[in-house]
Amino acid sequence: MKAIYLLSGLGADERVFHYLDLSPYEVHYIRWITPLKEEKMAAYARRLCDQIHSPRPVLLGVSFGGMMAIEIAKQLDVEKVVQVSSVKLRSELPLLYRIIGQLKLNRLVPGFLLKKVNPLLYWFFGTTSDEDKILLKAIVESTDTVFLKWAIDQIVNWKNEAMLNNLYQIQGTSDRLLPHRSPDFSISGGGHLMVVNRAGEIDVAIATALMAVD
Repeated sequence: MKAIYLLSGLGADERVFHYLDLSPYEVHYIRWITPLKEEKMAAYARRLCDQIHSPRPVLLGVSFGGMMAIEIAKQLDVEKVVQVSSVKLRSELPLLYRIIGQLKLNRLVPGFLLKKVNPLLYWFFGTTSDEDKILLKAIVESTDTVFLKWAIDQIVNWKNEAMLNNLYQIQGTSDRLLPHRSPDFSISGGGHLMVVNRAGEIDVAIATALMAVD
């Protein structure tokens, strides 16, 4: 059975994967750990590697987890990196995010404001059902503020320009946080939280991604 390691989105946990059918795989969850002061993504990814014990595993990362999966794959021999609702290169980050990072504007926002749940947040994540809103609210409110501020800083300052040859990107055409570019698999109308509300289609996309390495 193929070992697959899951990296959730920014501050989220394994709840975002509960809607997927991952029964064909040997599933492992990578837990976010507290970042060290001034720690960069590469160093953080190196510490996350301590949680990976299978030879040449598959990494499945959602959003920020997809970016971190790339950083891990640069340091560890992995069979495949599958991204959902994520970006593979710095150039795929929206220009606004890169400007915010360059000007360090994100560091001016108090942590408590980042954890405020409001209609604009629901709009960005593409959540429309009450069930999705309840889940997103629970995830945001349970996120560690220190990790949240650190992770946002890493996203807007991500420098990756290395294209992995074993990367498979799954993207929704209606993703407002990380807009659709040129993925390997498109989900028509999929938003940023499609791993939850379009799980059946994500199952198909993951199976397609892994067919080549079976």
